[in-house]
Amino acid sequence: MKLIEIKGVQFVNKGAELMLHAVIQQINKRWPEADIVLAPNPFSPYRKRCQVDAFQKLSLRKNRLDLNALADRLPKSIKHYLKHQWGIITEADIDLVLDASGFAYGDQWGALKAPHLAGELKRAKRRNQPYVFLPQAFGPFTRSSDRKYFSQSLPLATFIAAREKTSFDHLKGMIGESNNLHQYPDFTNLVEGAVPEHLCIADDTVLLIPNSNMINAKNTHMPEWRKRYVDVFKNAIDSIRELGLTPLFLNHEGDGDQAICEKINSLLEKPVEIIKLDHPLEVKGVIGAAKAVICSRFHGCVSALSQATPCLGTSWSHKYERLFEDYQFSEFLLSPKVSREQFKETLQAAMTADKQRSLKAKAAELKEISQSMWNHVEAAITGTE
Repeated sequence: MKLIEIKGVQFVNKGAELMLHAVIQQINKRWPEADIVLAPNPFSPYRKRCQVDAFQKLSLRKNRLDLNALADRLPKSIKHYLKHQWGIITEADIDLVLDASGFAYGDQWGALKAPHLAGELKRAKRRNQPYVFLPQAFGPFTRSSDRKYFSQSLPLATFIAAREKTSFDHLKGMIGESNNLHQYPDFTNLVEGAVPEHLCIADDTVLLIPNSNMINAKNTHMPEWRKRYVDVFKNAIDSIRELGLTPLFLNHEGDGDQAICEKINSLLEKPVEIIKLDHPLEVKGVIGAAKAVICSRFHGCVSALSQATPCLGTSWSHKYERLFEDYQFSEFLLSPKVSREQFKETLQAAMTADKQRSLKAKAAELKEISQSMWNHVEAAITGTE
């Protein structure tokens, strides 16, 4: 492999950036001579892409107009010039696509996703480019146009990994018992975090990680949270302090999450400190160093559970329920109706030694499964599975 595109990642959402680093680590291990390619988008600015030594993907697509097939017709001399003089790679020159979108295909997302992906998969098949969907959430798919595009194109992929059973069933309902369809858990559990030197996380710290999606229109999964979310977090902070612990906000994404932190703080007599870290490995390190985590960000929950840090979660998508099931921690996924006293009891139960021991054992088991997933991907790409 010479040029590997990592698709669907970005630098604002720390979960998406953590997936980027998780993929890079495996590329360095399995295809050490390969270069990575990233497509530009508003959340992946040029300087950030350069920091991970990525070539820049040339996208010839705007809304419904997709001209990426024209890349096949460009003379080799022009493509050579673009690569070596400007660091620009066309779609036709990519040797492997690793799609790490996390959650980008389903009813919650725009109707253009399906035709764009279908075109990309058809071109990849024609070029003999392996296209791999790393473990991610899919669906539901209720739009007839989406089902048409996905049912025709997904069988062309080299490997598809649904992150949990609900996503697997959504895909199976469209493409049937396809040989390329598999189920594996989130793969960022293999990444080791590191607490930044300038930051000291006290032993009694309980991190609070909000998510703006909990209160916006995307939350059709559990809309009761839209009214209760801020109050639940406010009550959680009061309970944490009553237990003699120290609350600390961690902004896991951007301005939307920052606004929620500030809104909750406006209701408190004593505001909670808000921290924001630039590097996802530092974010994971801080989560692992905390005594417990109250989290609404999917990869914040993964980072906690995979390091055996007690985690109380909230949900705006089926992916949260399935994640907590994977770690046998479902009882600690909060209801929007949770009272202050119920929250306190739930947090205390999550922090018991027995729960932490069982969580640690489950985390180790899931890490082994993630290693197996990467071995499976490598075999599928080389045709040796």
